Amino acid sequence: MTLVVERNCECGPALALEDVRAAAARIAGHVVATPLLEAPLLNEELGFRLLLKAECLQLTGSFKVRGAFNQILQLSEQERLRGVVALSSGNHAQAVAYASKTLDAAAVIVMPDDAPAVKISRTRRFGAEVVTYHGESEDREFVARKVVSDRGLRLIHPYDDPRTIAGQGTVGLEIYEQTAHRNLAPDAIVVACGGGGLAAGIALTGELYAQAPQVFTAEPVSFNDMQRSLAWGAIVASERRSGSICDALAAASPGVATFPILHGRHAEGLSAADAEVEAAMAFAACCFNLALEPGGAIALACALQERDRFAGKTVVVVASGGNVGTEDFAKMIQRGAAYVQAAANSERPLFGMTALI
Repeated sequence: MTLVVERNCECGPALALEDVRAAAARIAGHVVATPLLEAPLLNEELGFRLLLKAECLQLTGSFKVRGAFNQILQLSEQERLRGVVALSSGNHAQAVAYASKTLDAAAVIVMPDDAPAVKISRTRRFGAEVVTYHGESEDREFVARKVVSDRGLRLIHPYDDPRTIAGQGTVGLEIYEQTAHRNLAPDAIVVACGGGGLAAGIALTGELYAQAPQVFTAEPVSFNDMQRSLAWGAIVASERRSGSICDALAAASPGVATFPILHGRHAEGLSAADAEVEAAMAFAACCFNLALEPGGAIALACALQERDRFAGKTVVVVASGGNVGTEDFAKMIQRGAAYVQAAANSERPLFGMTALI
């Protein structure tokens, strides 16, 4: 069943490129500039130039630390002393926990009880208190806001906050600077999407280019709420809350702050099945020597499926995270490689590249 949803958000004034630039200056020294990688043999097979923005190499293993620092650095001393709360399946959790520890703020993290053990463990190791909830029967925002109300903490939203969006948008600034340095003008940027904070932030940087790159959001095929929302012109959601290997993309619906930014800039949605995501994880390991988590590989999975659309173009793919346990990672890339090999004779675009696995 598809639901049209309405949610409240204290979004403040409309975001602009200057907010992203301000965020970049604010978080400088707290995050690293991640590389923009290229695999020539993969480009030959694809028929287009693919540049991989390796946010999996960011501190805490994902882009999320950018938005976390941009939020917490703007809190007053009293707010930091009282502490913050975040809701996350893992990457935002670790980012807020790490940023809070760095800036001497207490942190409570609301996480689903089926979140990957490695993400829960790392969040606790950063010093945060973890409160779990049942992903299928409980609403995570309700649980988080109850903690806020009961304890008087400040909510650090994972995507529906202008400070988060601006912080994540610093990825887009780096993409612009890195492609300009190589005299490249990307035609498209493919970005993993849960609530849309990263995609919206990157979309804000489009005006830096003579011709803005087309932004594509990437989601699991069964949880493609942003793809359907962009196609319909309104925020929609499904009733499912879990069931994909892409645990990092567990938002129930697009953000009320992020959707207008993406829709207003004519972003389009893409989606991929779990098996295709595992195949993309195998390609990332073999072609880029990167260990991506499923949610971090979703944009690559979608790009690999779009060889006809992207033929002859320059496409930036954001590898958004790499927080995955070694045992799970080994199983996933083994399944992904087997999936590619088994489908070698398929007419689907992905499967002409068995020599690279």
